[in-house]
Amino acid sequence: MKNKNIIVIGGNSGIGKALVENLQNAGANVFSFSRSAEGDQKIDVTSEDDFSGKFPDQIDGLVYCPGTINLKPFHRFSLTDFQNDLEVNFLGAVKVLQAAMKGLKKSESASVVLFSTVAVQVGLGFHASIASAKGAIEGLTRSLAAEWAPNKIRVNAIAPSLTETPLASQLLGTEEKKAASDKRHPLGRYGQPEDIASAAMYLLGSDSAWMTGQILHVDGGMSSVK
Repeated sequence: MKNKNIIVIGGNSGIGKALVENLQNAGANVFSFSRSAEGDQKIDVTSEDDFSGKFPDQIDGLVYCPGTINLKPFHRFSLTDFQNDLEVNFLGAVKVLQAAMKGLKKSESASVVLFSTVAVQVGLGFHASIASAKGAIEGLTRSLAAEWAPNKIRVNAIAPSLTETPLASQLLGTEEKKAASDKRHPLGRYGQPEDIASAAMYLLGSDSAWMTGQILHVDGGMSSVK
């Protein structure tokens, strides 16, 4: 990772923040952007802004972390709910990747990491909107992996289960909720940001140089173990 130019979208909290710290410790040149940042580090993925001027000329890695957790019965979702989840989780990634494409092509071995969710692999009630948006991410991951392979740009995604981040605070807000979530996972605990950040580090690095178009399930066994 030393001296590699790595962009992290959503690097101010949760998984993104943990990843930024890992990358900095590994000697990478980290370009962290988020909606809550100030100045040149501020990026709102729901805007119509052109982000390309904020990015370095050469991009060796890009991680798109923004997401939503909008859970409720299907009949209570409005079309606006679906559109909002799609805007943040999927269309925002599309905008960023289009802005970064030129820089990614200048790298000899670029890696893109996107985020899905265990709810795409496993049918979970009340997840219709987020599972749909993240399902689009999985399709994008495989399609871009094929399209960008001739440019030596790898594209993979991580599909976590529930992870303790500010976004998930309502789902893990009490000790009772934490205990219930622990029991739902075969390994007996919900995720921590470091669990997912470590997987992202692997996908960004040379140890995964022969991987592209893959969905890495980092979910405490929830997607495959009963």
